Amino acid sequence: MPHRTRPLTGLLLFTGINAVLVQTITPVYDFVCFLPYWERRRERIRKEREAMATSLSNTTSRQEATQASAG
Repeated sequence: MPHRTRPLTGLLLFTGINAVLVQTITPVYDFVCFLPYWERRRERIRKEREAMATSLSNTTSRQEATQASAG
């Protein structure tokens, strides 16, 4: 027969480890989510979208002007 099982010890150990993890999750989450990298990335993506929208609207305006002068 293998070693004796101790369910209460296992349960206490499991609960203790989970309690420690719950206490440390907030600082880790804040550190990861509020890194300046994400702010820079968000700003770069916003600028790219604005540039894309501007170039699309300029292209559309030119096409309309070309069609108006040809027609």
